Amino acid sequence: MRILILSTSVGGGHLRAAEAVESALRGLRPDALVENVDVLTLTNAAFRRVYAKLSLDVMHKAPHLHGYLYDQMDKPRPPDALGDRLRIMMQKPHLRRFLRLLQGRPWDVVVNTHFLGAEMLAWLRRKGRLSIPQAMIPTDFGVHRMWVVSPCERYFAACDEAAATLECLGVPRDDIRVTGIPVHPEFSKVKDRAECLARHGLQGDRPVILQLSGGFGVGPVEELHQLIAQVDVPCDVVVVAGRNEVLRGRLREVVASDATSRHRTHVLGFTDQMDELMLLADVVVSKPGGLTSSEALARGAVLAIVHPVPGQETRNSSFLLEQGAAIAADPVGLLPHKLGKLLEDHNRLAAFKANARKLGRPEAAHDVARHVIALAERS
Repeated sequence: MRILILSTSVGGGHLRAAEAVESALRGLRPDALVENVDVLTLTNAAFRRVYAKLSLDVMHKAPHLHGYLYDQMDKPRPPDALGDRLRIMMQKPHLRRFLRLLQGRPWDVVVNTHFLGAEMLAWLRRKGRLSIPQAMIPTDFGVHRMWVVSPCERYFAACDEAAATLECLGVPRDDIRVTGIPVHPEFSKVKDRAECLARHGLQGDRPVILQLSGGFGVGPVEELHQLIAQVDVPCDVVVVAGRNEVLRGRLREVVASDATSRHRTHVLGFTDQMDELMLLADVVVSKPGGLTSSEALARGAVLAIVHPVPGQETRNSSFLLEQGAAIAADPVGLLPHKLGKLLEDHNRLAAFKANARKLGRPEAAHDVARHVIALAERS
């Protein structure tokens, strides 16, 4: 059995979803050949810069422009619309190595955690050059039109609302499975809380606030940390600075210089123990990316939403707030007030955490993997 997983390094969520599915597939079918490829590694530097870096720059430096473009591209269009055909024709010369990967081996199924590879495979199938079945995994709770390609045998939706959106976009209901967004299988493992507390140097006598800054430690991390420091309820605060060692050093200096803080603060760099940190966390302070939100839900942690980017993140935010699994600090200066009110009301906090657990799908990667194996066996 040959299974190709395609992701695209436009943000970390697509890559993490691909890694989660890869891990689940290897666990379920160790005899299968599973290859996980970032499509952008098979393109040229100019295309990578335009496709990935430019889009991320717009998202971070001109978020409202990003939201406008996101909404414009989400408008309904007929199948094989002129704009889509033009985009494929412009992309094709830069994706020759990727097209050779698709055509060079007898793949049984292709799994996509981003739409770039999926729309190119769909184009080849419409031209009669390939017949490989494919599956799509939208990595947000709201589904953008770009995720819908034809032909595509299976869509794995984050929730019932995402499945309904896919139907509105023309996907047959029989082609949709509601599995949740795949998170790493570690998030589905039952772990002893006391052992996890000891392993991470926490005493378990206070609420735990986990502050995230993404894998690369970008954004207003220090500003948010200063706001968290103003929360009246004494907490254990765990800050993850990612791979940004400069940021980690500055945060440690801030913590060391504040001898009067009511909180116990732990500053970490990059960690592969996120499943345990989220298991221990009562509240996760973060942007509402699809993967980060799904990881928090899988461990029953409440999300405190900060700085959502217009577009997919504002849609994720709306979904989580409607489900009673998150609070939002908008404007961000309200974060101390919002966190304090939530943490001092134990019944309300427990209700939010119960809602998060209800939404969480820690087995999503295994569910996706089982469906993918069935598709491969049929082909």
